[in-house]
Amino acid sequence: MHQLNDFSQRADLDNDLANYVADLLSNALNDKGKASLAVSGGSTPKGFFTALSNKPIDWKNVTITLADERWVDFESEASNTRLVHENLLKNKASAATFFHLKKRGEFNQTALAQLNVETKEVLLPLDVLILGMGEDGHTASLFPCSEQISTALAIKNDDALMKVIPKTAPHDRITFTYAHLAQSKNIILHICGERKKIVLDKALASDNQQEMPIRAFLQNPDINTQVYWAE
Repeated sequence: MHQLNDFSQRADLDNDLANYVADLLSNALNDKGKASLAVSGGSTPKGFFTALSNKPIDWKNVTITLADERWVDFESEASNTRLVHENLLKNKASAATFFHLKKRGEFNQTALAQLNVETKEVLLPLDVLILGMGEDGHTASLFPCSEQISTALAIKNDDALMKVIPKTAPHDRITFTYAHLAQSKNIILHICGERKKIVLDKALASDNQQEMPIRAFLQNPDINTQVYWAE
């Protein structure tokens, strides 16, 4: 299921979402002394990242990662790792730890197996997950066009991370699987613009998850997805 939080101005959304996420992380820190946050890339979250980076929480005990990443070098314009370092890991949040999904070297089964072990030890279950959404209804790198979509959306999957090769987007991807994203304690979908609102409405109008993977989060009765949208 989902709850829509809509804003007329993106700056208002950024500030409200930053306050909400800071509170969620603080609650996790108070409960267990550490917290984990997975974010998504793209241009939409930049203002939110900056607002969150200034929040006075115990960042040294927060681990930040990405819901998915392109297998590109850090210096690449396509690197979401670079985006997070430049826009979130600054100000007070510079004290946080970043967990890299993209490692140096080849993207092979050995590297993926090691990442799965490390992820389960360090991050999971995620305290806060912030998703984005493409106009095809993909989220993280759960692409409807990929041959891996059935595995990526499987409710039961021992692998937290997997390789996805989208047919309609560049670069091989590493992504968290739905089975492990769905276990996150707090799930948020952050979208902006009228076109994304149209995609959201389409996603809510049917239940074919392989056609639009975001439906797996929006229509699961056991998941309360908080949707943050601004014009």
